[in-house]
Amino acid sequence: MRFQILLIMIVAILTVTGCNERMNRGTATGFNPQLASDLGADDYGMRRYVVAFLYRGENRNRSQEEAEKLQRAHLDNINRLAQNGLLVVAGPFLDQGELRGIYIFKVETVDEAQKLTETDPAVKAGSLRMELHPWYGSAALLKVNEIHNQIAKTAI
Repeated sequence: MRFQILLIMIVAILTVTGCNERMNRGTATGFNPQLASDLGADDYGMRRYVVAFLYRGENRNRSQEEAEKLQRAHLDNINRLAQNGLLVVAGPFLDQGELRGIYIFKVETVDEAQKLTETDPAVKAGSLRMELHPWYGSAALLKVNEIHNQIAKTAI
């Protein structure tokens, strides 16, 4: 729980710092109204998302082959959601703790995100469980996957 709070605080501080710098200057320099509109940005360049914290689930007792097959299905689902523009960011935490990963969904409500989490084979199998929170962050995050596809040599 402390890690989540720390992570949210860091992202919030970076976001607020950027907003404060723009607000102190008045209108943001380099403002692109078409891009802001395309990304669904408000006047501060922000938008609503839902953040999912993925935790170790109750049902993790599988053979290595079954675990690898489930992981592949989990990654395929991540790719599908990203390609459909519903998943902005996804990634694992590397410390092998109870908190396994994070998603940022491009949806307005927790209910919408809940429906998306139910498509994850690892959640269905009980290997992972998700905790969902509404979040307000930079609309520029919607460009992450486009940029990622330009810099990744190998697909997951």
